Amino acid sequence: MSYSDLVAEIRNCDLKPRDPQLAHMLDDISTAEHYAGRGMLSVVVVHKSGDQMPGPGFFELARSLGHDTADKQSFWNSELQKVHLAWSRNAEAIG
Repeated sequence: MSYSDLVAEIRNCDLKPRDPQLAHMLDDISTAEHYAGRGMLSVVVVHKSGDQMPGPGFFELARSLGHDTADKQSFWNSELQKVHLAWSRNAEAIG
């Protein structure tokens, strides 16, 4: 999901794709999900064009949480798989 698509879905406040408040929200969510063992959930929020990966703030947060992000593409792929696996298990448990 792109940053612009995400903010279009948020209806209870007015956010823009590059809004610092959005970055703080995504950081808080990813930190909580990381410590819950489900991976950094904001891994699914990406640039709409260009590299189609998360922005630099995602990788800065990942480093602060102890991840090796030297190979950004590889880290992004592995974290995305971790999140998909965790949430597919949650869906199975609910459904």
